[in-house]
Amino acid sequence: MLELAILGFLHDTPLHGYELRKRISALTGHVRPVAESTLYPAIKRLEKAGLLARETQPGSVAAPRHVLSLTDEGRRELLRRLAEPAQGDITDENRWFTLLAFLRHLENGEAQAGVLRRRLAFLEEPASFFYDGERPLRAEELDDPFRRGILTIARATSDAELKWLRTTINSIAPGRRD
Repeated sequence: MLELAILGFLHDTPLHGYELRKRISALTGHVRPVAESTLYPAIKRLEKAGLLARETQPGSVAAPRHVLSLTDEGRRELLRRLAEPAQGDITDENRWFTLLAFLRHLENGEAQAGVLRRRLAFLEEPASFFYDGERPLRAEELDDPFRRGILTIARATSDAELKWLRTTINSIAPGRRD
């Protein structure tokens, strides 16, 4: 998801590495802090693949800065990753939020709705953090107040997301009923 975040932020505007790292950290840092030792190799991979361009600009006070921007190929790759996310990008909440942060770059409402429908289908499947054999347990079935709390909070979050997904799908792709 680091590469998606790099491509997504650079879609908006060219940035130097420090500013890019700050923006990625603001999006994912509380969950997955971004170290320079992770960010810069990812930038180099994307640059080597022809997805990023680097331009050296004079620094205002200090050394020259390397400003990164997307190439046309980088824009196409971003749109491909947004339109065809891996299943883990749909099911993992942190990866989902990164995908969602840049989904607006897909300009086709039906393509956006298709990604949202995949998340909706995932959330509509019965699931739990705790099971009795193969059967998912509900909060009301647990005596442990802490596990019950986990399921109560997760249900509230899922209910809010389900409502948002249905409303958003209907607003960006009206006329199709799922």
